[in-house]
Amino acid sequence: MDTIKIGLFIKSLRKEKSLTQREVAEQLNVSEKTISKWETGKGFPEISLMLPLCKIFGISMNELLSGERLSEDQYIEKAEENITSLVKDKTTPRTKVVISTISCILAMLSSLAIIFIAAFSATQIWLRLVMIGIALIIMISNVSVILLVAVSTEIYECDKCGEKFTPTLSAYLLAPHTFNKRYLKCPCCGKKSWNKSHIRK
Repeated sequence: MDTIKIGLFIKSLRKEKSLTQREVAEQLNVSEKTISKWETGKGFPEISLMLPLCKIFGISMNELLSGERLSEDQYIEKAEENITSLVKDKTTPRTKVVISTISCILAMLSSLAIIFIAAFSATQIWLRLVMIGIALIIMISNVSVILLVAVSTEIYECDKCGEKFTPTLSAYLLAPHTFNKRYLKCPCCGKKSWNKSHIRK
């Protein structure tokens, strides 16, 4: 991925919407410095921020990863290029999260399509129920996969003592959260606070 191209694209989209870096940062609950890093190609949005960022600018994730707006005939070609680019760097935890999320989204869209077909098709009821059951199993298994990948790749920095730690799966699932923070109990100081998430290096 060309982070400089993506950064310039983010900057142009922000200006199109007449937004300041601070306004975008506030909407995403990140610092103004983070937006500046993205726009200069010195950083890249975390996976948890990609969809909200796309929503602000009215673009798809494929367009964000491509660093440009795409026509219909470019869309599939660029999607393949972006996935290939991510797979080449598959050793990094960040990439694992991105790949698993994209796969999860595609699988969930397929599941919703199956449910829609089952609901409006003229087939027998038992066959419709089987189709819906299969779709739900696919959705649940994909959500489980992305949660397991997230737990294995994210670490949290305690807001009180500054120590980094990995929460248990149950703590991760039950904790209130924003895009990049979770309300967790630090195993080091024993205090609960809003801890910032980081992708393992």
